[in-house]
Amino acid sequence: MTRAVRAGFAATLLVSAAALSGAAAPDFASVGLQAYDPPKPAPAFSLPDLGGQPWSLAGARGKVVLLFFWATW
Repeated sequence: MTRAVRAGFAATLLVSAAALSGAAAPDFASVGLQAYDPPKPAPAFSLPDLGGQPWSLAGARGKVVLLFFWATW
């Protein structure tokens, strides 16, 4: 990149940042959206694993858990 291109890019970023810093908070109600609610803990449950042994969500605390529920109907 040439120096002029870099300077133009930096100036664009500075102007954009200045314009955004004074912007008002978005009005979610006007577009029919609800504000974001923070995540809630998953409810406690247990299921049998592939070996038939009970597996509980509480036993996986602090680990990443990916669940797939599917049906054939």
